[in-house]
Amino acid sequence: MGPLAFLVLVVVASLYAFTPLGNLFSSKARESAAQCKAATTKLASLRPLAKGEVAALSVPDQSKPVVPLTFQNAKGETVRLESFKGKTVLLNLWATWCVPCRKEMPALDAAQAKLGGKDFEVVAVNIDTRNLEKPKAFLDEIKVSHLTYYADPSAKVFQDLKAVGRAFGMPTTMVIDPAGCELASLAGPAEWASEDALTFLNAAMK
Repeated sequence: MGPLAFLVLVVVASLYAFTPLGNLFSSKARESAAQCKAATTKLASLRPLAKGEVAALSVPDQSKPVVPLTFQNAKGETVRLESFKGKTVLLNLWATWCVPCRKEMPALDAAQAKLGGKDFEVVAVNIDTRNLEKPKAFLDEIKVSHLTYYADPSAKVFQDLKAVGRAFGMPTTMVIDPAGCELASLAGPAEWASEDALTFLNAAMK
């Protein structure tokens, strides 16, 4: 790097640090850290539990708020992810064209049956963009009875998570704490009703 380029870099860094824009980003970082302080403290105890059937779970070094996400319920009404605050959430994005998604759906239904209630919910969001009745028919066919139906025919939820490095393929799953902060993420399927998964989720709920 030449002297002129170095000088420009120093000036830009100084302007960022001492301008309202720099202060804004610093303020948001502090707010995020404060909001997710409890979640970040919990991560160390969760990391050893990502094993066996959920060994592919990725537990971050520091928890951050999950990006705002919106989708629809079975009536077509808008639902916001933030409306689940107060619960530990297992957010799962799935589609009928995704074979691993179809295979793990009974396990998600079983996890909701075992843990679902005022403190926990599996939020499975379908992102089929065509034949919007097909996902409902599939769930009826395999007798899923404990999951509430959610969908995003635009698949924007996937793109929003992909933009922040939390969606690489299907299915995509995140474990989110009651404050809306990330505890873990997974690209790919898992046996969510297994002892390993239930142990992890129960620890996440504490």
